[in-house]
Amino acid sequence: MTTVALIGGSGGIGHAMVGALSNMGSISAIHASYFNSPASSSLGNISSFGSNTSVSWSQLDASNDAAVSAWMKHVGQIDWLINCAGFLHDPSKGPEKSISQFDTEHFNRSMQINTLPTLLLAKHAHRNLKQSNDPVFATVSARVGSISDNQLGGWYSYRASKAALNMALKTLSIEYQRIAPSIKVLALHPGTTDTALSKPFQNNVPAGKLFSPEKTASLLVAQLSDAKHHHSGRFIAFDGREIPW
Repeated sequence: MTTVALIGGSGGIGHAMVGALSNMGSISAIHASYFNSPASSSLGNISSFGSNTSVSWSQLDASNDAAVSAWMKHVGQIDWLINCAGFLHDPSKGPEKSISQFDTEHFNRSMQINTLPTLLLAKHAHRNLKQSNDPVFATVSARVGSISDNQLGGWYSYRASKAALNMALKTLSIEYQRIAPSIKVLALHPGTTDTALSKPFQNNVPAGKLFSPEKTASLLVAQLSDAKHHHSGRFIAFDGREIPW
């Protein structure tokens, strides 16, 4: 049986991931976190989640070192760690169309949410994972973080934060080969998903390429379940294809 720690469980993809995982017979427990969800008081009572899986919810600021350390100690031994937290825009700032729109505060917030949590989780989670038979450390990234794949430009803060995230995961996979070689480290590209994050940018999405959160979750869970067939330190799309860094 598999125990999961999932960060960002109140977001669009994260919430769907909790649902998908809880309906798997092989998942025994999910420790899910939220940062600041208006529905957080009811997260533990969602009737659609599987009755055979224990789902526990707690607040976590995953950009705070001490908070991450305490949370991982509270969670205990796990098999999978999945970071679904992400940030693209807020009511005042969106992704930059040109460098003239670059804003320091928006950039720093992008790095704080998209990059920093994975580094802190990696710092504290290997002890939780290394006793597992099939441990996985995965973070939801984005294809726009691929330097090789960048043909359109723009979106400086989001691209930079996801590229930094990818570098952190690749570097982590190398260190884990020395200190915890059984842990598979993966960056996961979910595709364009119908969530609040992508809502303002869906008009140009080709037909059939906008996924529901539930479909994205099922595709990502399939990749996690197949992690033993992936080499650690890879950037994997929802369909199992490898994305160049």
